[in-house]
Amino acid sequence: MAYIYTYACYEDERSLCALEMRSFFWEESQTSILESPIKIDPSRSPFIKERIAVIYEDHSLENLLKQVANFQVTGDTFKVYYVKNDGHEKIAEEGFENRRAIEKKIGLLINGVADLHHPKRVFGVMNVNGRWVFGDYVKSESIWFRHQQKPHSYSTALNTRVARAVVNIAIPVTSGIKAIDPCCGIGTVLVEALSMGIDIVGSDRNPLVLGGTRENIAHFGFTGEVRLADIRHITNQYDVAIIDLPYNLCSVISPEEQHEILQSARRIAKKVVVVTVEPIDEALKKTGFCVMDRAFVKKGSFAREVIVCM
Repeated sequence: MAYIYTYACYEDERSLCALEMRSFFWEESQTSILESPIKIDPSRSPFIKERIAVIYEDHSLENLLKQVANFQVTGDTFKVYYVKNDGHEKIAEEGFENRRAIEKKIGLLINGVADLHHPKRVFGVMNVNGRWVFGDYVKSESIWFRHQQKPHSYSTALNTRVARAVVNIAIPVTSGIKAIDPCCGIGTVLVEALSMGIDIVGSDRNPLVLGGTRENIAHFGFTGEVRLADIRHITNQYDVAIIDLPYNLCSVISPEEQHEILQSARRIAKKVVVVTVEPIDEALKKTGFCVMDRAFVKKGSFAREVIVCM
């Protein structure tokens, strides 16, 4: 089955968005639309707006309508929604009146019970890459946005939108993966990962922060292990480690400590995603890491780098 995703991101997030695309789909799109045989829940990503799982497609709308006329919906009420193409293609049908007219035309052809207000099933229709498509439609929920309202936060912590993308980059396929955030701080990454059902544990060597971390996790109804531990003393093995390197005035680390953190990460995890505010390529090389991919994300003059290492 083919899936069509629409995307939206700020200019300062474009590099991060592209890295998340490559992590999910092994490719990236230069437009706001990506097609793939890979199924991803749109709500996992802070950048995906919606998804259509294609049932019918044709180069002409008339022929698509003929296919839809044979479609039966049983047991569920439905609604049809016209998905705008905000990419390079602009067609006459994108006008509001025409979009509503096409929705109505398709809705009348489907064998089933329509419900415009509380449908159990939503279908999308879209003109994309020179053809018309029809299929099951899912709109993304901004779960990361709700996580901004947590009891405890740091001004220097990752924002929830970036943290969610970092988790997706580190763990695009969640099944069977054991992950760790060994410098978890206030738990921003942990909350995003736990909200996706990822098996992740957190630790930090700062005892003053962990009470707030546990409270943040519990605030959203999640449960997860958070313990007081220095990464250098962790002996368990994990598939993935996510490390937002300490950098603020309360967490100044020397080059030697940085090397020990990276060295420990390489020891305990097969794959490591590092978030850093300063160049660390030389340190990664000395530790024996191979850089697989990377992205930059900015907020004003402040920039972070996200580096995927093996």
